[in-house]
Amino acid sequence: MRSLPFLVLTIALFLPADTRASDEIDQIRAQLMALLERVESLEAENQQLKVEVKQTAERTDAVAVSTESKRNWTNSISVSGDLRARYESFDIDGRDDRERSRVRARLTVKAKPTDNTEVGIGLASGGDDPVSTNQTLGGGASTKDIRLDLAYFKWQVKPGLTLTGGKSKNPFFRPGGNGLIWDGDLRHEGLSLAYSGDSLFLNTGLHFLESDTKRSNARIAYGFQSGYKSQIGASKLTAGLGYFKISAAGQSSWHDEDFFGNTVSCAGDTCVYANDFNELELFAELKTIVRDQPLTLFADYVQNQEASDNDTAWALGFKFGKAGNPKTWEFGYTYQDIEADAVLGLWSDSDFAGGDTDAKGHTLRGAWAPTKKWKIGLTYFINETGVELDDGDDYRRLQLDWAYKF
Repeated sequence: MRSLPFLVLTIALFLPADTRASDEIDQIRAQLMALLERVESLEAENQQLKVEVKQTAERTDAVAVSTESKRNWTNSISVSGDLRARYESFDIDGRDDRERSRVRARLTVKAKPTDNTEVGIGLASGGDDPVSTNQTLGGGASTKDIRLDLAYFKWQVKPGLTLTGGKSKNPFFRPGGNGLIWDGDLRHEGLSLAYSGDSLFLNTGLHFLESDTKRSNARIAYGFQSGYKSQIGASKLTAGLGYFKISAAGQSSWHDEDFFGNTVSCAGDTCVYANDFNELELFAELKTIVRDQPLTLFADYVQNQEASDNDTAWALGFKFGKAGNPKTWEFGYTYQDIEADAVLGLWSDSDFAGGDTDAKGHTLRGAWAPTKKWKIGLTYFINETGVELDDGDDYRRLQLDWAYKF
C-alpha cells in the first residue's frame, strides 16, 4: 500500500506536458493527486482503527481479569449452618419433674483468601454458656440472643502443619466424639498448632480461661495430645495420650458462679477451686465395618495428677451405623464415670448428669435420617449424680431432636 502514493506521484510528474491533450493530462494529474490524498487519509484512518482495536482488546482483557478475580473470590466463600429443635424432659431425685423446648441455630461463613489460609466467623443462638448454644423457648415469645460462636484464622504453615488462632473449634481429638473432657460445643479461645502425618499426629493448644489480667482469675490453660493412626484392612485404629494443665486452685468460678461438681474451698460466701487440674489422658478408638455398617468402639481415661482423691474419669462406648444418607440410622451407647476432680467441670459434657462431675451412668443414643439433610434423634441419660460427695441421686433426661443441616 505504501508504494501506491510513490507510483501515483511519479506518473503525475513525468507525464509529458507537450501532449495534444495537455488539459486532459492536467485533469488526470489532479485526479491522481486527489487519489493520493484519499489513500493517505485511508491509511491514517486504518492506523487509528488499529490503535482503537488494540485499546478495546486491552480493556476487554482487563475486564475479563477483573471478572475472573471477583468470581474466584466469590468461589472461595462458603456458608454453612444447622437448625435443631429439641424437646427435653427431666426426672431427678428430690426435684419436680420438668419439661422444656429449645432451639439451636448456627451459621458459619468461611473464606479462603489464599490456598493455605482460611478465616471464619460463626454466629449461634443461646446465651454466654461456654458449652451450649441451646436457647430455651418462652418469655412470651420474646426475641432471643445471637452471639459470636466462632472468629478464627487457620493457616497451613506447610502440608500437615496448621496454626489456628482466635475463637475456634476444639483442636483436641475426642475418641468417639465423647465429652468426657471436652463438650462438643466448646470453642477454645487462643492458639493451637496441629500436625497430622500418615501415622502420627500432634495437637497442642494454649487457651484463655480469662485473658484480662485486671481480673483476679486471669488464667491460661495449655496442653497437648500425641497419637498414632494405623489402617488395618478395613479398620482404622487411633490411640494416644494427652496432657492438659489448668491452674485453678484458689481461683473463683469462670462462669455463672458455678463449679460444676468440682471440689471448692469456701470462706464465708466466697468459694474458690480447691485443686489444680493436671490431666493425663489415655485414649483409643477403632473404626471398622460390620455387616456393611460402620462401627466405632472407643475408650477414654483421664486422671488429675494434682487431686489427692476423686481424681479419675473414664468412658467406654460404641456407635453402630450412620444416619447420613436418606433412610439410614445409627445407634450408640456410652458408660462413663467422672469423679469430682478428674476434669474441669466447666468444659466437660453439659448434658451428662446435668453437666456436673461426681457422676456416673449410661447414655443411649439413636438417630434416623429421612433425607440427607434431616436427622431425627433420641438420647436418654440414665445417670447418678453426687456419687462420692453426696448421697447419690438418680438423674433421668430424655432428648428428642429434629435437626437440619445446610
